[in-house]
Amino acid sequence: MPGTTHVARAVTERGEVVLLRRQRDGALELRVNGVFVMDTVETATERLLARTTLNRLHARWQGRPREPLRVLIGGLGLGFTLDEVLRDAAVTEVLVIEIEAALVDWHRDGLIPPTSGAGADPRVRVVVGDVAELIETVPPGSVDALLLDVDNGPGFLVYDANAAVYRAPFLRACRRATTPGGVTAVWSSSPSAELSAVMTAVFDGVEELAVPVLLGARETTYHLFLGRRSDAASDTVKP
Repeated sequence: MPGTTHVARAVTERGEVVLLRRQRDGALELRVNGVFVMDTVETATERLLARTTLNRLHARWQGRPREPLRVLIGGLGLGFTLDEVLRDAAVTEVLVIEIEAALVDWHRDGLIPPTSGAGADPRVRVVVGDVAELIETVPPGSVDALLLDVDNGPGFLVYDANAAVYRAPFLRACRRATTPGGVTAVWSSSPSAELSAVMTAVFDGVEELAVPVLLGARETTYHLFLGRRSDAASDTVKP
């Protein structure tokens, strides 16, 4: 693309994944099939996805001693959600599921310096695969926070197959994987009444946050959807 240089490129069954460096500001930019996914300049929403979810969990303890937190992240991206999760001392385990093996390799090869150390943290385990499929292998009630940033949201998909991530069967599996009181958080580039309705049907409490961001000279708003599972130990997953 004009004004950029290639850092790395891979072609998979889903298409082309490219890591670019912009000439104007030196930032790294991730594109999939030519579509902008994220860069290393505007990382506030990735971090907010992690920080807001973890803060909701800390709040439920109401001053009691912090408990070990287990986190599942769907989508490694450029690593900023993972990096923010690891800043929380209460986090003891993080499972990252990333569909693109090349992206995992680029992190391990140090091609994304701002977050290059995150994957080497002993608390982290990275699995290459589709979170929409692997969620069924996660033991019930085994994670406290489940963070999903696998696409641009239900209204602007990079991969058509990712539509399943925003539908009830997958979200019920996410709820099943979380502990009582656990939180599933979904990032979206735009509001979605349909996603809000589905999450309301699946979870016991849903919160939507609008996050203003500045992309260069353009102002826009991203959205976080947080679904909570009941605190009751006897809570069962809704059919």
